[in-house]
Amino acid sequence: MNSSQKKKVFWMIFSLFLAGLTIWAVLKQSEDMSLAKLLQIVDGADKKWVIASMISAVLFVFFEAVAICSILKEISFKTSLSRGFLYSTSDIYFSAITPSATGGQPASAFFMLKDGIPVGVASATLVLNLMMYTAAIIFLGMIAVIVSPHMFFEFRLTSKIFIGAGFIGLTLLIIFFLIVLRSGDKVFDVLRNFLRYLHKKKLVHRLDHKIEKLNKIQDDYDNCSQLMAGKSSIMLKAFFWNVVQRSCQLIVPSLVYIGLTGNGSHFMTLFFKQCLITIGYNFVPIPGAMGIADYLMIDGFSSIMTKGAAFELDMISRGITFYICVTLSGLITLVGYMKGKKRYDRSL
Repeated sequence: MNSSQKKKVFWMIFSLFLAGLTIWAVLKQSEDMSLAKLLQIVDGADKKWVIASMISAVLFVFFEAVAICSILKEISFKTSLSRGFLYSTSDIYFSAITPSATGGQPASAFFMLKDGIPVGVASATLVLNLMMYTAAIIFLGMIAVIVSPHMFFEFRLTSKIFIGAGFIGLTLLIIFFLIVLRSGDKVFDVLRNFLRYLHKKKLVHRLDHKIEKLNKIQDDYDNCSQLMAGKSSIMLKAFFWNVVQRSCQLIVPSLVYIGLTGNGSHFMTLFFKQCLITIGYNFVPIPGAMGIADYLMIDGFSSIMTKGAAFELDMISRGITFYICVTLSGLITLVGYMKGKKRYDRSL
């Protein structure tokens, strides 16, 4: 097992431990709550709304595939939606089990390369999609603030700090992605210098060959970036699909709430609160923001319902949008990898 595989196994085990610890900690805060009681609550909910929330979580994965495919199509690299779905599930799974929000990008790139998409094109596509994904979070958060400016002040001080830091951090991240997309030559210069440093330390051999490969990747990246810069429709479409994608995830607590209470009066309030909550935890360097996301959700929801009801809504919503979604994404990614491996083995 190489160091990369060991790293992935470590984060997978750590994420499972963190998930168990988070569920235990959240349940412990509510003396009347247990996993058995939680399942009983779900069983007593209006099934059509619970099913709607699950479909919405699936659409979250689906629309990322649509966004990636739309970018590739605009730059003349058409791919099937089923392959795009695999790029999406691999991104969501590995982003969830690693401390970085960009942890899923190499996994998506892996499957793109297997499909014959050049490294530079895959890199530029994923950078653009991640930039629009981040922009969609900020956009929806800004709408929440504009529609209900008082909503931010209903959070506790700690939550306000997370949300404020999230706004700043994600905005800086968008600027960084834009610089990377527009000034890729600087990034590749850094990579070349890093390779030369490793060669001097005798950690990298055949330097000229590796520099030549890096130059080829840069050519593909530059050509792809220039093509994107000349077509504003690429960014607009990617942004639109990412807004739709994020909305499918953010609306889940609202759907679950109606299923549990039969009351739709807080539908939009919960949606906009979830927009701010997502900004608060999306920049936190913890796998899946486990623990932080739950804290923010319980804090945000407690202003419009009892704390016990907020616990229930958090556990069920996160169970659907994170735990179930990530597990299914991991299984689909594994199946896609095994199928691809068999196809590759047959071609040898």
